[in-house]
Amino acid sequence: MSEFFETICIDEGKAKHLAYHQKRYEATLKAYNDASIVSLADVISPPLKEGLQRCRVVYDKEGVLHVTFSPYQPRKITSLKILSSDIEYPKKSTDRSALEELFKQRAECDEILIVKEGYIRDTSIANVAFFDGFRWLTPKNPLLAGTTRARLLDEGRLFEAEIKVEDIASFEKMALLNAMIDFAIISITDHTKDKIVVKQYNQRA
Repeated sequence: MSEFFETICIDEGKAKHLAYHQKRYEATLKAYNDASIVSLADVISPPLKEGLQRCRVVYDKEGVLHVTFSPYQPRKITSLKILSSDIEYPKKSTDRSALEELFKQRAECDEILIVKEGYIRDTSIANVAFFDGFRWLTPKNPLLAGTTRARLLDEGRLFEAEIKVEDIASFEKMALLNAMIDFAIISITDHTKDKIVVKQYNQRA
């Protein structure tokens, strides 16, 4: 049976942007007519009331399987390997084996930037956005529709676009988006056809 999960940011004992996680969780289970749907707020009880924690809710169509909490440890990212792949990951499945195999191809880089047929999609852990001098643009067809991406689109802070690899040359800044880092802005310092070098981003910018 397929298992899925939500990663939810717990800040000072409070779950952030839970409505967007609830929406994606329910959308995932709509594929199962007999799915058992609960309120995520009812199953999340942070053990600590201070600091930043990562909450992981694992579930399947029968219900929530387990909920875990762990301190958040941000990853240092100074370079991204550009990799072409037909990989698909439309739902937040616990089976990330295909992504993990792709991540192993990063060589000396810290992260990967996944491209399909010349168009940018995502990294292995986050949606992406690029600043064109006027607006923040995010790939129209991401690998996974993230909750932070959805919220910023709703707020009018992001705009969908088809972004090609060669467009990177016209951007000075990019951002990584996920529930834990929120909208983390990175300065692009250099790039080649298969690599982007960046200044370490400021977490939760």
